[in-house]
Amino acid sequence: MRLSCQEGLVPGECFADRIVNMEKYGFEGVELNGAFVLDDKAWAERKAVLADSTVRPSSTCGGYQARLVHPDPAERQATIDAVKKIMERAAEVAPGWGPITVPIFNRDPRIPDLSPYKSSHELEMELLVVMLREIADFGEQCGSVLFLEPLNRYESDSLKDQAEGAQIVREVNSPAVRLMSDFFHMSIEETNIAETLRQVGDVCAHCHLADNTRLEPGTGMTDFTAGFAALKAVGFDRYLAFECGLSGPPEEVLPRSVAYLHECMGSD
Repeated sequence: MRLSCQEGLVPGECFADRIVNMEKYGFEGVELNGAFVLDDKAWAERKAVLADSTVRPSSTCGGYQARLVHPDPAERQATIDAVKKIMERAAEVAPGWGPITVPIFNRDPRIPDLSPYKSSHELEMELLVVMLREIADFGEQCGSVLFLEPLNRYESDSLKDQAEGAQIVREVNSPAVRLMSDFFHMSIEETNIAETLRQVGDVCAHCHLADNTRLEPGTGMTDFTAGFAALKAVGFDRYLAFECGLSGPPEEVLPRSVAYLHECMGSD
């Protein structure tokens, strides 16, 4: 397991400065802002910096409207186009990584309920599989991966929990679509994070880290030791990315949280 950090959490006047600080704080990976990957100039800067760094890209987060199951076909297509562009650019740097997406947020229009034929949720999940299969075909061709993220009921109830996310990924059945497990969202939706990770370990390929406070790990009650033990048990060897607020200056709290997580992993 390797620790990664979202680029916006680390100080620096430019991307190169932030990467230097990430390495100093103990991170091996960076989670890029998807908006910068989509922007030609910003992407060229990041691509050049990463070519000369030991810090490797783990994922991208945000930067486009996540609307794979929006009732408007134009909105769905806009999401597909953004995801494919990010996947294509990710493959320029290294294989096996790419964007994170959710099906849709609660604030967006949703597919109407057609009961007794099918509920809104049933229709969204069937549509999601269709959309993900198109992405999977593209990802397999270019060597990139989409990470599907279940959130919590307050942000999006489209995917109910990790089990349903894993079910969708298994149905798509492609190495180019994998599950992302977020410790903060799991602290709301799951009764046992460690057991959940064991159950979805066959399809989980990325994790987000935040304590139940949604601040950096080590500020709350989440049992990262048990969670990491479960990930080790299922053979997880990919990135765990900080996606959280910070309780203090990043140059102080990020290295401290990294050290805490290494203790939870049972390593120095």
